[in-house]
Amino acid sequence: MSTVSDALDALTDLQPDRARITADILHGLSQHPRQLPSKYFYDARGSALFEQITRQPEYYPTRTELDLLQERAADIAAVVGPHLHVVELGSGSGRKTEILLQALVDPVAYTPIEISRAALLDSVARLAPALPEIEMLPVCADFTRPVQLPEPEREPARRLVFFPGSTLGNFAGAEAVALLRAMRQTMGEGGLALIGIDLHKDPTLIEAAYNDAAGVTAEFTLNLLRRLNREIGSDFDLESFAHRARYSVERLRIETDLVSLRDQQVHVGGRTFNFAAGEAMRVEYSHKYTEASFALLAAEAGLQVTHRWDAQAPAFGLRLLRAR
Repeated sequence: MSTVSDALDALTDLQPDRARITADILHGLSQHPRQLPSKYFYDARGSALFEQITRQPEYYPTRTELDLLQERAADIAAVVGPHLHVVELGSGSGRKTEILLQALVDPVAYTPIEISRAALLDSVARLAPALPEIEMLPVCADFTRPVQLPEPEREPARRLVFFPGSTLGNFAGAEAVALLRAMRQTMGEGGLALIGIDLHKDPTLIEAAYNDAAGVTAEFTLNLLRRLNREIGSDFDLESFAHRARYSVERLRIETDLVSLRDQQVHVGGRTFNFAAGEAMRVEYSHKYTEASFALLAAEAGLQVTHRWDAQAPAFGLRLLRAR
């Protein structure tokens, strides 16, 4: 029986340190146009704000995927088989994971990989008592980098990588392919991956999801600057940047920027960066997919779709992948 104490004892803590974060930020600010890595949204406050976003009326992806999992979890369990080691990338609160784990037949272990230590510990504290027969092996790490997975006490039949929330859409082009290739390695021999993808639809509906009327998404985006000021000593003026999210029909993606409201200087790691009024700093992509575009992306990574489950309104999908 797995307890919260057992799970905390098993925690692998690879959270990025100040030097790693500073290096990533300096690299991003040196690009043209400038950019900041979206993975650093998720400190304790950022994770809490994202949970608020998922409950906003405009933000359809989370509730749609939750409903889809509730409806099709038994079908998914029948396809993937028993005795799995479930590895989740960017596990967040674990709301979707609980639905999946409860539906699976005798899952052996669950390894959530989450960059926010606070979110990781909160989710494990909730899931361990609810699912005491599953060995909890949490890892605090950046899942975009190689992570050595802990080995369960019981031998699993195979691994199932779970990547819900349309998070794959936050990665563009070669980065998305590289992530899927790394996922294929994580799956191991005979392994599978279950991925949530947001599908192309009415641009008005998509844009509203990233510009909620309550302003929670804007606060979430600006919290990235607050975190950087606190953790690496930068001096971003939060009142001098504004959130902007627009959908590009041509590129099938939301492009989220922080826009400088005035000419200003920002200091990071002993370097000075000049921003012009109106200059945009890219902080996130959120790609949407068609069947063809996702199949092509998977194929580039040596994967193929074996099963699909879809919600129709608004359009959202779960895709099961295996190595080609």
